[in-house]
Amino acid sequence: MIRIFHQARLRPNLLSGGFCIRPIRFNSTPASFPTSVDDLPSLTKSLVERAETIKKEHKELSEKLSNDYIPDLQIKYDNYTNILGLYDKLNRHRLEYEELVSITDDPDLYREAQEELQTIVPEIEKLVNELRVKLEPPVKYAEKGVGGNEASLFTADLLNMYLNFASEMKWKHRIISEGSNAGGFLNEAILCIDTLGSYDIMRHESGVHRVQRIPETETKGRVHTSTAAVVVLPKLSEGNESSLKEDERVFAPGEVRIDTMRASGKGGQHVNTTDSAVRLVHIPTGLIVTQQDERSQPLNKAKAFAVLRSRLAQMEQEQEMQRQKNLRLDQVSSTDRSDKIKTYNFKENRVTDHRINYSLHDLPGVLSGKKLGQLIDVYRYK
Repeated sequence: MIRIFHQARLRPNLLSGGFCIRPIRFNSTPASFPTSVDDLPSLTKSLVERAETIKKEHKELSEKLSNDYIPDLQIKYDNYTNILGLYDKLNRHRLEYEELVSITDDPDLYREAQEELQTIVPEIEKLVNELRVKLEPPVKYAEKGVGGNEASLFTADLLNMYLNFASEMKWKHRIISEGSNAGGFLNEAILCIDTLGSYDIMRHESGVHRVQRIPETETKGRVHTSTAAVVVLPKLSEGNESSLKEDERVFAPGEVRIDTMRASGKGGQHVNTTDSAVRLVHIPTGLIVTQQDERSQPLNKAKAFAVLRSRLAQMEQEQEMQRQKNLRLDQVSSTDRSDKIKTYNFKENRVTDHRINYSLHDLPGVLSGKKLGQLIDVYRYK
């Protein structure tokens, strides 16, 4: 199961492997970085207060949405989730920075700390700049701009690329769900590929994908950079009525609340006449999944359970990675490694896999799915 979504919703999920145990002894102070966290780029007091206010509103929205699905509130909730993800990441990085600059007693650990600082200081500056924009009061019609929509267009490009690749490979596949923003642009999609061996190939696509191109609405010819995240998980459910009973048995009684409601939006005469839409609320985590694509309530319910299991598996995967990171941080200190894995540069007609520093100069071939397998194989058999 492949989940593709706007990078704004991305949560960190890639870490450097392993950890090491070394004695600590060295006496030096890093000269090329601020010696105090107070000297780092930071948010103003008013923006911090704004972030804390959003935290409270986010909790209130979560409670409202757990009882009733309101599209406008869901959009606001998703936006706040994005902002708080960046805010929490900034606070984690600042704590990691304090730990890194305190490592002075061992030559090896000191050198590792300096390498980590080379990454974490620019990351802190980047997060502060992003949050300064996102925490400012919204400008009227700001959502009409290129930035967010360009990332959504890239998300759609990636979805089409994987659909084309699945067709090229003659894999059985289907779209489980698609989500759009207020402007109608795609910001998330879940694609299910149901062929033995496909997961072993597609798992290498998991990570951050970056696009560099000139948007159609750009009048000065400037190249814009946007990102989207791809999460690849083994399929846990068929997502149909036959698998529904098995899906429900995975959860303890009372763990998932099931609400039914009338579908809204496009869909024909059945819209607002039957309670075909289904919303699942996972009580322990607060995860909410809504499905209304199908006319049949049981089928919407089955698809919702499939999506819920996928998202819970993703959450468990991220928690395990964070646990491993914390183990390493306790002994060495590190920074988040969820960096881009690929760049799609339209001007240079290339796709670059940064993990192996390999570029393929046939971007249309990759996006059409015809050359994606070649790119994946270079990484798989490196």
